Amino acid sequence: MRVCAVIPAAGRGTRLGADGPKILTPLTAQETIWSILRDKLAPLVNHIHLILSPEGAAAFPPLPASVSTSIQPAPTGMGDAIFRGYDVWSKYDAVLVVWGDQVFVSSDTLKRALAALTVPERYAVLPVTRMVLPYVEYVFDGTRLTKVLQTREGDATTPHGYSDVGTFLLGTAGLKSAWGNFLAQAPRGAATAEVNFLPFLPFLSSQGWTITPLEVADATEARGINTKTDLAFFQSLYKNAP
Repeated sequence: MRVCAVIPAAGRGTRLGADGPKILTPLTAQETIWSILRDKLAPLVNHIHLILSPEGAAAFPPLPASVSTSIQPAPTGMGDAIFRGYDVWSKYDAVLVVWGDQVFVSSDTLKRALAALTVPERYAVLPVTRMVLPYVEYVFDGTRLTKVLQTREGDATTPHGYSDVGTFLLGTAGLKSAWGNFLAQAPRGAATAEVNFLPFLPFLSSQGWTITPLEVADATEARGINTKTDLAFFQSLYKNAP
């Protein structure tokens, strides 16, 4: 099965104290968020596609042929960012979405997710982990994903509920038409006024897609780099890595 990894990375690093694309933030003297994600993904997928802001694209170093880019002119949500790359990732059987700050998702989790995608049509794999206080919670009823609770939209989540690790694997067949159907009825977030990507997943489940949860033991994999505290944590982690 041919897979394209998509990294939505149109954000700036202002909250981290950086003046440039967040994905180019240094974690060590040699490594950036981008270089670490690239080195994890490149051996596992056929192609990597970055979604960048116009300013981010201008600041990015030259890329090899195995990496391409699309532009998101304005930060209008992750779903919009992902589908900006449709012309590229639709040529593959599956799209592996990894948030552009999800630097600690493990190679083992990525490999397990790819192995769990048994068919490329109407099928998705959702790596999840138990969080003490989940920022986002995925609620299943048996094999069906019924809803996604998001604290940033004012939802109350359940202690030790399932959260994602910023990684989503979906078959590409029929995905864009399903997104169009979702947009036609999707409410905007109560706090952000955005049409978020995450509620698209229970929508797919309601339309007969199989959403397979894949449990991840290490909850650190769910931690992105959103604050200076997160950045300091990961800089220390990679600096002290053997």
